[in-house]
Amino acid sequence: MTRTPLMTLDDLRRILVACAGEDDGIDLSGDILDLTFEDLGYDSLALMESAARIKQEYGVDLSDDDVAEVETPRALLDIVNGSVPATAV
Repeated sequence: MTRTPLMTLDDLRRILVACAGEDDGIDLSGDILDLTFEDLGYDSLALMESAARIKQEYGVDLSDDDVAEVETPRALLDIVNGSVPATAV
């Protein structure tokens, strides 16, 4: 058994931009781990769309409660990477 690769901050940036775009006034390439999604310009709809992409790419089904309560990229990565399923080789 091997694990699906863990989701990185770069993966999360890519998913956020693909699902909801990016605010021209915010530099996503910087250290954004502990900024709130609100400060980054992402609302609950953007996070729901990102959660659907995370499920598709990583097999992690985030609950609506998880998505509603997560406030920072670090917290989201912790939830996703704590839930990545093992896959058979």
